[in-house]
Amino acid sequence: METRTNHDLPVVAKAYNGLDRNAFIFGWNPQSELWNGRLAMIGFLAYLLWDLAGYSVLRDVLHLIGY
Repeated sequence: METRTNHDLPVVAKAYNGLDRNAFIFGWNPQSELWNGRLAMIGFLAYLLWDLAGYSVLRDVLHLIGY
């Protein structure tokens, strides 16, 4: 059975440019894609919760056009 110690693990997850992938770096870089995806997931979840609370933009628009 193989055991791992803390010093076997990398200190930070390095991306293509050799910087921490979780760093908030402005501009066109691999980190921006990660942050874009994370913020998009937060936005989708926020809209889902808003819709479940009864405030639905899509449902209101469909009601206005007769569906």
